[in-house]
Amino acid sequence: MLQLSQIYKVFNEGTADEKVAINEISLQLDPGDFVTVIGSNGAGKSSLMSVISGKLTPDIGKVVINGNDVTNMSEHKRASFIGRVFQDPMAGTAPSMTIEENLAIAYSRMRKRGLSLGVSRKRRELFREKLETLHLGLENRLQAKAGLLSGGERQALSLLMATFTEPKILLLDEHTAALDPSRAELITQLTKEIVSEYKLTTLMVTHNMQQALELGNRLIMMDRGQVIFEAKPEQKKELTVDKLLNEFQRIRGEKMNSDRAVLI
Repeated sequence: MLQLSQIYKVFNEGTADEKVAINEISLQLDPGDFVTVIGSNGAGKSSLMSVISGKLTPDIGKVVINGNDVTNMSEHKRASFIGRVFQDPMAGTAPSMTIEENLAIAYSRMRKRGLSLGVSRKRRELFREKLETLHLGLENRLQAKAGLLSGGERQALSLLMATFTEPKILLLDEHTAALDPSRAELITQLTKEIVSEYKLTTLMVTHNMQQALELGNRLIMMDRGQVIFEAKPEQKKELTVDKLLNEFQRIRGEKMNSDRAVLI
């Protein structure tokens, strides 16, 4: 479903601020794979997500989704088959628009644009049905502005918007990091349910090592723009946070940055 071949991306090339963000990464996700991605700040995790989504174009390498080379396809065009949820709950929704208007925008990504009513009665019933699965009562607040929702509610709405059109690839970019523990747990549980229901091919970046171990069937560790460790399904089941830290030290000859966010 997703194939990255020798992806290389450098910022500020030829200057004193030159930084290699992604250093010859190759990665393949089969249909239904759920891969969690961990690594210290600056490891290249978000840059990798941006290359897949089309926000960044690699200097070298190829991005293939569902058999189609999309390396030079714009982010806008990829939006019809890629869903993405960001760390900031404000990033995934339009605050001045209602819940149903936000859902209508997401719904239209998979369909030809026309002059039909954005929110028809049929669509409204679909939106209510989908919102009920969140168990937050949002199905009764279709006319509420998204900007009035709590951070957890907006992130739940963002997750629903990114997935209910069943994208080929779902990208989760630290989507629980900005939430308090109870809301983070809610979004984590919703993520499990939605990915399982739609059998979505998913790549999730997280600073939370325990979350990375609990979710998904594969895990990769990044450092300095490279994938330095990968755990396949059977190996992942045996991993612990301590084993991951020891693995990093074995590979790099030094301890992983002890930033609190990395070790949660």
